[in-house]
Amino acid sequence: MRIDANSFMPTTTVPAGNSEIIAGQGTAFADRLEKAIQNSGRAKTADAAKTSAEDAKLRTACRDMEAVFLNLMLTQMRETVPKGNLLGNSREEQMLTSMLDTELTKNMAQAGGMGLADMLYRQLSKTTIQGQAKK
Repeated sequence: MRIDANSFMPTTTVPAGNSEIIAGQGTAFADRLEKAIQNSGRAKTADAAKTSAEDAKLRTACRDMEAVFLNLMLTQMRETVPKGNLLGNSREEQMLTSMLDTELTKNMAQAGGMGLADMLYRQLSKTTIQGQAKK
């Protein structure tokens, strides 16, 4: 058996009647090589999908953090306003106001908020990339 330097495929000297066997082996090798290339492409695609899924989770977490921050800020702002007795100051009203603030701040964060989510995302994505590079 001898290795052909140009094609990296093993070749042998065989009688003329057995040339079909060698051609079949070359085809099988080419098929295996093509499957290996396709599988490596799938692995890259799976890594990219995993990265984009982690990226989406990070963006969502940053947006949620901004919503929590905005909620705290809005709650503190409401406490500075004097309470009126027009509608009463019942527990139910306080609970509904709190729920309204929560929904308002979620919508504010989804609409872009103050930019806190973007800053958090940039900082945390750099940290994540550096942590992956160390592995």
